[in-house]
Amino acid sequence: MTLKDQVIAALKRVYDPELPLNIFDMGLIYNVEAGEDGKVSIRMTLTTPSCPVAGELPGSVERAARAVAGVTDVQVELTFDPPWGPEKLSEAAQLAMGIDGIVPIARIRQ
Repeated sequence: MTLKDQVIAALKRVYDPELPLNIFDMGLIYNVEAGEDGKVSIRMTLTTPSCPVAGELPGSVERAARAVAGVTDVQVELTFDPPWGPEKLSEAAQLAMGIDGIVPIARIRQ
């Protein structure tokens, strides 16, 4: 597994505090680059500029990436261009939220 893949796996363990979804599947991570020197660059967004976790989520992303063995430095860039929208949700996230007529089995059993 490449360093980039390991960082992405770590980011998939960071969850939005308001939704039961990880930030990668939510589509909040726009780009991850990892150099051979261990330097990692992450470009991310939030669901809205006024997101209540705007002050803490980028720090959580940085800490998750820094915890990966081999990472020597992490730069997190927060952007709102392009703005986030529900179309950025992964198929797994759409399934978990019941979007587009997909109903999770867990909801059927309730």
